[in-house]
Order: sequence, then C-alpha cells, then structure tokens
Amino acid sequence: MNIEQLREYCISKKGVTEHFPFDEDVLVFKVGNKMFLLTSLKNWEQDEAAINVKCDPEYALELRANYESVEPGYHMSKIHWNTLKLYKGELSISLIKQMIDDSYVLIFKSLTKMVQEELLK
Repeated sequence: MNIEQLREYCISKKGVTEHFPFDEDVLVFKVGNKMFLLTSLKNWEQDEAAINVKCDPEYALELRANYESVEPGYHMSKIHWNTLKLYKGELSISLIKQMIDDSYVLIFKSLTKMVQEELLK
C-alpha cells in the first residue's frame, strides 16, 4: 500500500475529511470531526511508512503480541491507539484495511446519532 492508496481508501468512507491540523507533515483523516487515522508524510518519503489507528484496547494488545509491526500508538494514547509500521512488510493489505475499518467504526460509533445520520445521507 502506498500513500495514494491509503488516501483513496480512507476518503472513500462516508463522511471522511482530510486535514493537516498539526503541520504540513502530519496527514489526519477524520469522520465527524474526530480522528481515526494519522500518518507522517515524511515517513512515507523515507520508506518508513507508518499509520496510527484507533483500536479496541483488548484487540490492540492481541495485535501487539502477534505482530512486531504493531506497537502502542506513537504520540497517542497507548491504550486506544496502535502504530502500524507498514514499511516492515509484515502486515497484509487486507489486515491493514481491516484495522483502518475498525478505527473508522470505533470513531463513527462514538459520534452522536444526529451526526451519524447526517454523515450517512
């Protein structure tokens, strides 16, 4: 997966917007104005692609135990976020997409019913 494929996959989801809220390096994808994925563009340029995604805390621990490429979220809550080191090549594209989907769903479910309904229009 390259950065263009990542971007296309993320923005294909209902209600997703992209932002650079911190600086021109950190690309953030949001649903309902809440982050579900962020990544450093510099890391992609340096062949050290990594993404941060939200994760159920128990599942996050399971993933970290099973994959070297999954670590506690860099500069994020270590309980709720994972960093996926894509450059290591250990994670399949389908697993990466599943973790992106899980992050999106966790954030979507945290939105008010009114916001959810608005995004689904």
